[in-house]
Amino acid sequence: MEGLGMQNAPLLVIYEGALAGTRWKLDRERFTLGRSPDCDLVFLERQLSRYHVRIEHDADGYLLRDLGSKNGTTVNGEPVQGQPYRLRDGDEIVLAATVRMGFVAGDATLPLESMEDLALNLEIDKDARRVRLGRRELDPSLSPSQFCLLDLLMKAAGKVVTRQDVIQTVWPDAVEGVTDQAVDALVYRLRERLAELDPDHNYVVTVRGHGFRFDS
Repeated sequence: MEGLGMQNAPLLVIYEGALAGTRWKLDRERFTLGRSPDCDLVFLERQLSRYHVRIEHDADGYLLRDLGSKNGTTVNGEPVQGQPYRLRDGDEIVLAATVRMGFVAGDATLPLESMEDLALNLEIDKDARRVRLGRRELDPSLSPSQFCLLDLLMKAAGKVVTRQDVIQTVWPDAVEGVTDQAVDALVYRLRERLAELDPDHNYVVTVRGHGFRFDS
């Protein structure tokens, strides 16, 4: 599948749902959203269908197509049924009355951030188990397992960390097998906590079929 120009790709900004505070570039010709692990954007909410909607790029822009979802899709409060909807900058998309997101066109201007914030990097103090972004510090602190996972991801410096790596590092003394659900729950909660510092960036990226990586 041919990718689009990264600089001009529009964004989906998640406002409500488990992924609230994250932004996703629509940098391919087709972008599928749903609960299935092979979707381009995977949601945890059970109200969503496995393949809920697809966003398609064509010569005139972007189309939102409902894929026969059980609990429906709306744009600006109007249901998307049968025919696809032509997306416009600022449209509000709601999936299954649960996940709310905004469509930001590639040539639109995002809300301005201070130059200081743009230059900030996430920092951790391993001895004190503190996490900072500039002058802001995460309070309360991360749990030991959350901090261990974040430290593992940051040390990998953008390389993929497998689920087995996570299990061996976070639960080295587990007497029984650690489930995928336990790993996913830990990743989800870490994302939630980091969003308290920076709601506009997803630091923990899922690489389908491989594991996770840290995106600074």
